[in-house]
Amino acid sequence: MSVGDKFSNKAEELKGRAKEAVGSATDDDDLKNEGRADQASSAAKKGAEKVKDKANEVAEKLTGDD
Repeated sequence: MSVGDKFSNKAEELKGRAKEAVGSATDDDDLKNEGRADQASSAAKKGAEKVKDKANEVAEKLTGDD
């Protein structure tokens, strides 16, 4: 996972947390749900990047490209 991807995912997660908190404070269910969706999207991207990183590690070990 590149540093840029990590920052982007973390920013999306934090934005989602902020939306959820504001939605909770203002009783705005739509904003709260939008925040949760942003956080879920960020988590999914992180998971996909981890799988990709592991696959690259395995490929490097198999081919000897350290």
